Amino acid sequence: MRPREVLGKKVKALRRTGVTPANIYGHNVESRAVQVSTEDLRHVLKTAGRNDLVYLRLDGGEPRPTFVRDVQHNPVSDAILHVDFLQISLREKVRLDVPIHLIGLARAVDTYGGILMHGLDHVTVEALPTEVPSFIEVDVSGLDEIDQSLHVSDLRVPDGVTILTDPEQVVAKVSPPAIEREIAAEEAEAAEAAAEAAAEAAPEGEEGEQEAAEE
Repeated sequence: MRPREVLGKKVKALRRTGVTPANIYGHNVESRAVQVSTEDLRHVLKTAGRNDLVYLRLDGGEPRPTFVRDVQHNPVSDAILHVDFLQISLREKVRLDVPIHLIGLARAVDTYGGILMHGLDHVTVEALPTEVPSFIEVDVSGLDEIDQSLHVSDLRVPDGVTILTDPEQVVAKVSPPAIEREIAAEEAEAAEAAAEAAAEAAPEGEEGEQEAAEE
């Protein structure tokens, strides 16, 4: 990786030479324009997750610990246009979003035909950069009943990792089968309609009773 002097619209010519424009910003560094081999960058992005450390060496200097933060792609060809790297300190905790991966088969889905609903696809955690998990696995095989759910408070993470997301938020839930939901919705609509009809009829009835009493 080298400092980049080519800026603005001129970076198009840079990309044609097999080089991708990038920026480094963050801990103890002002935002710096850099450039990196497109082939090397593809390899890094293919093997490193969003929360995996990427060490960058600028002009042969000391390795810089970074996270890949923003990757811009060409909407047509999907070619990499630009990348931002966030430089961090290995001794300071960071806050990052960690993906949730659901594993297993909920028994309520297999037995009762329930539908597994995904409440969250990630949670925010705080940890040292070297301790941030790439993802958090959640086993849903223990969901035995319809309407049973797992919450953020049920998640298990390694020591040193703190989940900052509201512990009451639902991660996964088994909802009733579609037919049951439709029946429940129809019953709710019917009950609401009946209540409205009763409310509209009540004043007339009360007035009639008052008139009868006066006579």
